[in-house]
Amino acid sequence: MADDLLTYADRVWAGDADLRPYYSGQLNREGLHRVADGVWMWPATGNVYVIDVGDALLLFDAGDRTNAQRFLAALRALTARPVSTLVYSHGHIDHVCGATVIDADPDRPVTVVGHVDIARRFDRYRLTPGYNALVNQRQFRAPGLTWPEVYRYPDRTYTDELQLDHGGLRVHLRHARGETDDATTAWIPDLKVLLCGDFYAWNAPNAGNPQKAQRHVAEWAATLEWMAGLGAELLLPGHGVPVRGAAKVARTLTDAATVLTHLHDATVDLMNAGATLDEILHSKSILTPTVKELLARPYLRPTYDDPEFILHNLWRAYGGWYEGDPAALRPAPRAELATEISELAGGPGQLAERALALLNSGNHRLAAHLVELAALAADDDPQVHRARAEVFGAMEADASSFMAKGIYGWAAAGSRARADGSDPWAVMRAGRWAP
Repeated sequence: MADDLLTYADRVWAGDADLRPYYSGQLNREGLHRVADGVWMWPATGNVYVIDVGDALLLFDAGDRTNAQRFLAALRALTARPVSTLVYSHGHIDHVCGATVIDADPDRPVTVVGHVDIARRFDRYRLTPGYNALVNQRQFRAPGLTWPEVYRYPDRTYTDELQLDHGGLRVHLRHARGETDDATTAWIPDLKVLLCGDFYAWNAPNAGNPQKAQRHVAEWAATLEWMAGLGAELLLPGHGVPVRGAAKVARTLTDAATVLTHLHDATVDLMNAGATLDEILHSKSILTPTVKELLARPYLRPTYDDPEFILHNLWRAYGGWYEGDPAALRPAPRAELATEISELAGGPGQLAERALALLNSGNHRLAAHLVELAALAADDDPQVHRARAEVFGAMEADASSFMAKGIYGWAAAGSRARADGSDPWAVMRAGRWAP
């Protein structure tokens, strides 16, 4: 890049540049980037940070397995000193799976450090590889994605706080729950550097994710507020580029905390007033002008998760899975309900036609309900599936969040395959997603 990484990051924060060079992999093709005295960054799917601790190196995160060899080559181009310690920010595979490559030399063993709950996460991943492969194929639009079953478990674990001392450099580790229950932040007070993992990742907080385990909204907001008060001059996130300058770091973290706190408190207030989940999701009081203004800022746009999804996670955390609809407590099979409704409407074709009319009038959400009922009632009808593909294709184009686009795109691609007489799974595995 013409600009050094930190200058480029300043421009992204101000809205004068975007993150395409980061997401395209351009930045890591340039090797490791120095971001502070004795601190380097490998900007990749999951960022890896290298910290000089005297006669050895400390890593914060290991990245994914796909890029691990390239990371090692970049590291060795910088220095021959060994890696002594690897700290996991949390157990997501894009942050830990490079560890098996980094720690492959038996003559240079690496001590892996992480929160005690990381082992439980790895155990869960090994129990559910098929499910995790499926939901991540859909979320990331990656039909060929497979889920790992081999993990490098931590050698040293902690519960609340842990201080590492290497070569006179103090690295304070602190656990909190946010996107995950096993998250770690690292604060280096002598350098005023804060490594925050996925507590901040250049999006509105990923606190809703509809296909993943419970997120912890209130604790996430509290951790953002705590980090904002440290006086860090450099924020190093799990994804995206650094944030430089104490005022910008504090503002970034505080704004993210404000969004989460408002969504949390507004949802809890409505729950306490007796609202159902449906009423909460469509309440006009949730996304206030202030929250919308924060979400429009370059460093906080909801391009990955969707604030509406966070409301679901808050309901799940405080209210269980019953959403206030007594008919859904012990429901009839969805296909039976769809067949009954379609018969009342004059057949699945009528439902599909009405769905297209609603789509054309701009009522995408209602169109989606009707076309899904039509497809459940007539799963072998090509015309119905063409309508379903059109509706969910339009919803994919209209969605702002990456997660919503993945789910809608998956649905549209499956129906295009059914309409053409193809096997949807074969289409997915071949990666034929485009209309």
